[in-house]
This record gives sequence, structure tokens and C-alpha cells, in this order.
Amino acid sequence: MSIDPEIAVGASLGSREFEWSASDVILYHLALGATELKYAFEPQLTVLPTFGIVAPTFHASEPPAVVFPGIDIDLKDTLHGSQQITAHRPLPVNGKARITGRIADVYDKGSAAVIVTEYDVDDLDGTPLYTTRSEIFARGHGGFGGQRGPSARSTPLEGSPDAVLVTETLPQQALWYQLCGDRNPLHVDPAFAERAGFPRPILHGLCTYGMVYRSIVDHLGSTVPSYQARFAGVVFPGDTLHTKLWGERFETYVDDRLVLTGSVGSAAAPA
Repeated sequence: MSIDPEIAVGASLGSREFEWSASDVILYHLALGATELKYAFEPQLTVLPTFGIVAPTFHASEPPAVVFPGIDIDLKDTLHGSQQITAHRPLPVNGKARITGRIADVYDKGSAAVIVTEYDVDDLDGTPLYTTRSEIFARGHGGFGGQRGPSARSTPLEGSPDAVLVTETLPQQALWYQLCGDRNPLHVDPAFAERAGFPRPILHGLCTYGMVYRSIVDHLGSTVPSYQARFAGVVFPGDTLHTKLWGERFETYVDDRLVLTGSVGSAAAPA
């Protein structure tokens, strides 16, 4: 298991084509608990932009491998650190696209490493659909002499929130969400979760991410093209999420534990 930043930083992750159907979109929405007709009935179907993050790997049937140029890390040592998506236009209900990725950076946090990846997704005519940026937190893999990178701390939000949104997760939530292509056993296998240092399987970070986004846009009454969040704590299936919203910024809690913090907003489409 190793990290070589000289090889990793800037390395290409290649380009490939993928496709999705209305059935994939509906399954993703249902895995988030979104059962309204606009999310679950094709004649009225509106695609949540966060579907774009899982669409390229939606039909994966094997656990993900954290193996990139210059990087080889055991899956049990990794957690999702942050995720961002910017939609340049609404996603079609059925579509084909091309994804191109690269390793944007690798940070050395001392006791851990942070691997930053970026992806551009275009339709097959070359029209941009969306871009994503994510951070993988690799516990125990720091100390390789790389740059520490920016601090993850953000300015505390003050005053009373504009709204508090309550989102229930169910005990079986992770079992459903794994059908969206994330077969990491951390989320379903108690023995694997214990080896990773958790008392029981934890909910997929991207499931929490999608559920919070959906609760925010339902509150606002429309989707927003830019959404970014940092994972600040674990969520267990069955937990209740309380999202406090201050304008475009938010914090999500389970009881008094902060589990997600980030922002939603508008973003200019490319020329």
C-alpha cells in the first residue's frame, strides 16, 4: 500500500463512455427515499443533479478499488472526505456521456492522506453536462512528505437558521443505496465495518449527500446547479438528519453531531 505524489498528482484517469436510463434515475431517487411522482414516475421525471456523480459507475457489481497512478490503498482505510458537483445543464432522463478524469492533488495530513480527483462529463457531441470534484480521506497513509494542502475548517455559521429540514433515514437505507453501484462492504457487512473501526455498517456518504440535497431543493422549490459538501461525521442507517440552512450554506446534524457541512448555489454554464 503506497502513495507516490510525483506520479499521482496530475495523472490522467482516462476517458470512457457510459449511459443511463430512466429506470436507473428512478432507482437512485428511491434509494434516497424520494418517492414523489416527479422523482419516481417517468412521464413527470426530473433528474436530481446528484445522480450525475453515481451515473458513471451505476452498474458496478464489485467493491471499488482505490488504485490510481501512484496510489494503491486498502479500501478499509478510506472514507469520502468531500464532494462537489456543478451541473452545466439539466440531465436528460435517458442519456449517453463521456467522462474524463484526473488526480488534481494529493495532500499529506500527517496521519492521513487526501486524494483529490476531478471529472468532466460531456455528452457524446462534446457539450458539457457537469463537473465533479471529490476528496478521498485515507487514514494511516500520510507522512509521505507531500504538501499539507488547505485547511478543511470553515467559518462557523451564526444566528438562527432560515430553516431546519428533517430527513429520516431507514435501517435498510444502505441496502437500497448499494444498488446504485457502490458495493463497498463497509456499508452492509458488520465484520468489514468492525475491521474498519466502526461498531456497525455506516451509511454511504453519497447517500447522505443526496438525501440532504434533495431535502434542500424540495424546500427551495427548484434544483440548484452547484452543490458542495464536506463529510464531517458518520451517519448510521436509521439516523435522523437535521439540516440547518442559512441562505446558501448549511450544516447537517444527527442529534448534536455535525455530519455534513456545505453550500448550494448557482453556477454559470460554460460558454
